[in-house]
Amino acid sequence: MKKLCFDNNATTRVDEEVVKSMNKVMLEDYGNPSSSHAFGDSSNKIVLESRINIARHLGARANEIFFTSGTTESNNWALFGLAKSYPNRKKILISSIEHPSVRAVCLRLEHLGYKIVEIPVDNDGFVDLNFIERNIDSNTLVVSVIHGNNVFGTIQNLKKIGDICKNKNVLFHTDVAQTFGKMKIFVHDWNIDLLSASAHKISGPKGIGLLYIRDGVKITPLIYGGGQENGLRSGTENVPGIVGFSKSLDISYKNDWKAVSEIRDYLIEKLGHFGAKLVGSSKCRIQNNIFVTFSGINAEKLLYDLSNKGVYVSIGSACDSKKEKEDSVLKAIGLSTLKIKSSIRISLPVDITKKDADYFLKILKELIR
Repeated sequence: MKKLCFDNNATTRVDEEVVKSMNKVMLEDYGNPSSSHAFGDSSNKIVLESRINIARHLGARANEIFFTSGTTESNNWALFGLAKSYPNRKKILISSIEHPSVRAVCLRLEHLGYKIVEIPVDNDGFVDLNFIERNIDSNTLVVSVIHGNNVFGTIQNLKKIGDICKNKNVLFHTDVAQTFGKMKIFVHDWNIDLLSASAHKISGPKGIGLLYIRDGVKITPLIYGGGQENGLRSGTENVPGIVGFSKSLDISYKNDWKAVSEIRDYLIEKLGHFGAKLVGSSKCRIQNNIFVTFSGINAEKLLYDLSNKGVYVSIGSACDSKKEKEDSVLKAIGLSTLKIKSSIRISLPVDITKKDADYFLKILKELIR
């Protein structure tokens, strides 16, 4: 039976070249970067080269890149770390469509006395820029807005948000897990102060991510111990993961994402013939993301039936899909409970072909009938 993984916003297959680069480090250059001998120095050099390369892709400086276990840790560190470093600022603005790793942190901070203000979005999922500008005041610690929404795919204009935050003298954080490696991001030009990303969304390994922290931003460590990452994130560096992250980023930026978006648009058009309605922006969306609702169809059953046919899609964020509750992100853009229960997310692999797309449509058509 042919298998198609159309759940690539959850995770991706690791590229073979990435595996080769990681295997070399694990089998040959496996020294501890903190060791004083030449073997450790060699590993330290490998980490530095990867840091420089990743920083280059962001338009950042190497000393502004800090490696973590993934975007979830980075989001936690960004918000908790800022809260500890700027204790007199007790107000945080987040979009109403943030990833659970931002929302959960803010819920905890709310219990500690912080005021959390949710930025509303329109039916396409774009944040209200005027709301951001009106609600920033002298008590505001940070504005956090996800770049490409992990559920329905709408991409925000980070530069406009960054400009507002800079003019208001407030910090700006963004989660770019779904867009890093698929489109260019310029942290300095866009006035981004902190940025979170992972490798496993772009054919890299799981368990490695980064937090970009602009020079001059004070942040308290989340993890203490050996003083790695310039004293801000302790723990022996995941050298194979770091190398794999750097390599996957190089490969991802060379991929033909335009071709992926063309097949995405082809599928959106064909799905419309089945009565599917697109959710999110039709233009400013992640190149491989399709989120649609079907009238009168139970999405959970459809996902199960597709899975039995070797086609794997999702019914929301992988980080939130197993919770028995309505999806607050989809409610924020105006979807009813009925529509939420009849919606699926299709996130295409980078090597998607039209033949794969047509095969998927054929299976889907049979199941819907």
